[in-house]
Amino acid sequence: MPELTILPLFIVTTVLLAISPGPDLLLISAYSSGQGFISGARLALGIFIAGLVQTIAVALGLGQLMQQFPPIAMGIKLLGALYLAWLGATMLKKWWCKNEVSTDCTISQVKNSKELVLKGFLNNLMNPKALLFFSVFLTQFTTSHSPITPQILVLGVLLSTIVLLINLIFAFSFSQLSKVIAGKFQLGRHFDGLLGVLFLALSARLATSK
Repeated sequence: MPELTILPLFIVTTVLLAISPGPDLLLISAYSSGQGFISGARLALGIFIAGLVQTIAVALGLGQLMQQFPPIAMGIKLLGALYLAWLGATMLKKWWCKNEVSTDCTISQVKNSKELVLKGFLNNLMNPKALLFFSVFLTQFTTSHSPITPQILVLGVLLSTIVLLINLIFAFSFSQLSKVIAGKFQLGRHFDGLLGVLFLALSARLATSK
């Protein structure tokens, strides 16, 4: 077990990291705004499961393996960039279909709860920086007085739980905010287009990052 004295700092740091903008937050904002809180909550659940998987991976030493063999991280990074690009293109297509009433394109809506959980899971897991972050961040709060693996597992579960709660708060907030935006400012029709551009930018940033 990790020392109790370091837990307050760990929790505060985790909260600050969880509220920083990123692909997960963008995905939750998109679906919570367009399909409501439940959709955002399902995505948050997928992200939570991905966090648990990454915790186990770090406990098994996979994070260090990626650091020692950069081609593995590069391959996962490119897959993640392609996934973000696909999400961005999908949202741009959705925006186009909403605003071009004469077009024959169809907008596919994700209705299956399992699909949304999987989407959140992949969105988080396809980012190799997340696994490397888990590997570096969690070990900063371990001590040499007890076995490191149980400490990483406890800290990883705690981190994933905190992120889940914050993502649920974001999902609820975005679902309510979208009603105000759509009702008063008429900006909702362009929200998917904006998010699509942001996802494409994140994809390019991930693909070109070192």
